[in-house]
Amino acid sequence: MKSGGPKQTDRQNLSRRRFVKAMGVALGTNIIFAHWMPEGLTPVALAQSNQPIPGKEGLTLLNDRPLNAETPAHLLNDVFTPANRLFVRNNGLPPANPKADNWTLTIGGESVQSGKTYTIKELKQKFETVELALTLECGGNGRADYYPPASGNQWTTGAVGCPKWTGVRLKDVLGDCGMKEDAVYIAYHSADAHLSQDPSKDAISRGVPIAKAVEEESMIAWGMNGEPLPSHHGFPLRLVFGGWPGSTSGKWLKQIDIRNVVHDGTKMTGTSYRVPKYPVKAGAEVPEEDMGIIESMPVKSLITFPRSGLKHATGKSLKLNGHAWAGDLEVSSLAVSIDFGQTWVSADLGRPVNRHAWQQWSAEVSFPKKGYYEVWARAVDSEGTSQPMLVPGWNPKGYLNNSCHRIAVYVS
Repeated sequence: MKSGGPKQTDRQNLSRRRFVKAMGVALGTNIIFAHWMPEGLTPVALAQSNQPIPGKEGLTLLNDRPLNAETPAHLLNDVFTPANRLFVRNNGLPPANPKADNWTLTIGGESVQSGKTYTIKELKQKFETVELALTLECGGNGRADYYPPASGNQWTTGAVGCPKWTGVRLKDVLGDCGMKEDAVYIAYHSADAHLSQDPSKDAISRGVPIAKAVEEESMIAWGMNGEPLPSHHGFPLRLVFGGWPGSTSGKWLKQIDIRNVVHDGTKMTGTSYRVPKYPVKAGAEVPEEDMGIIESMPVKSLITFPRSGLKHATGKSLKLNGHAWAGDLEVSSLAVSIDFGQTWVSADLGRPVNRHAWQQWSAEVSFPKKGYYEVWARAVDSEGTSQPMLVPGWNPKGYLNNSCHRIAVYVS
């Protein structure tokens, strides 16, 4: 016997109409283009809440041990992210009162010809100083949207930023020590303590393949936006790998090992910062051998102006702007929609100031009548890959959600 049929379809349509009506009541107005709204989607205006965190004005606290906080999209409107707007992602307990004057960085490992130790002063004197705008994003940014829920900090959209970093090229320092031909990976070790405060345990120890380590944009940084690194962001020394998960950019940097194998430190194995090598069913258990290490982050964008929840007058166009980025690639185009993706308006998209910096975009839209709207942004990278409209394929740790960002607009 076949299931479904006209009666079931009628019941589904009635249920959907009731859902849409209930959402409209909650919003206090009609949802325009509701017939195109994806089934089961909660209007973004009903999913917003911000809680302040001391020392990071306007950021939302997700966890206090270790400290983790994200930035609402409307506070990320600057071209270069100010220190007080950059998200905080800690894995352990930051070192107490670190001093730049006596801080040292040691280069060692199986694949180094002559291990060396540098003071920050020696790094500044011996190697060329560079300043680069590099996008830093947590691999779990967007985790809150996955279902079944994934464990970890429930980031929404705000674990990303693009400050200007000052320091030296990592490849220059590695070259000064000499890499053997069998070098495969670099691994970092930092001064933050494990939550248990067991000195034999690392809070986190990750790294990148040699090919990423020797890119022109891979940095050992001591400055952010023309100032010393803030304490939240690794003072006095850190790594910065633009376009890759922020977990590779170790803070409070004390040692780099040049390794002849893929690094196996804390949060490099198991499911940490790994995703299935093939699509899996939501909630599935994935064998460890079928998980691959996250490298370049996917194409993504944000609407940073106006703030979600805007009340806008009919008959007036609305100017929008934001950022877009695409890991190791560039963003080739960006478009916005007010009708849940049925039609799109192309935005003006700027070039990155340097490789791995996010790109600015602007657009203008008009609304046909009063009611509730959502503005969606969708970026396409230089290889033609587009952001998905909704949450992409599920993975056990909720990484790499690059679904379209959306804001609420009430037109009256």
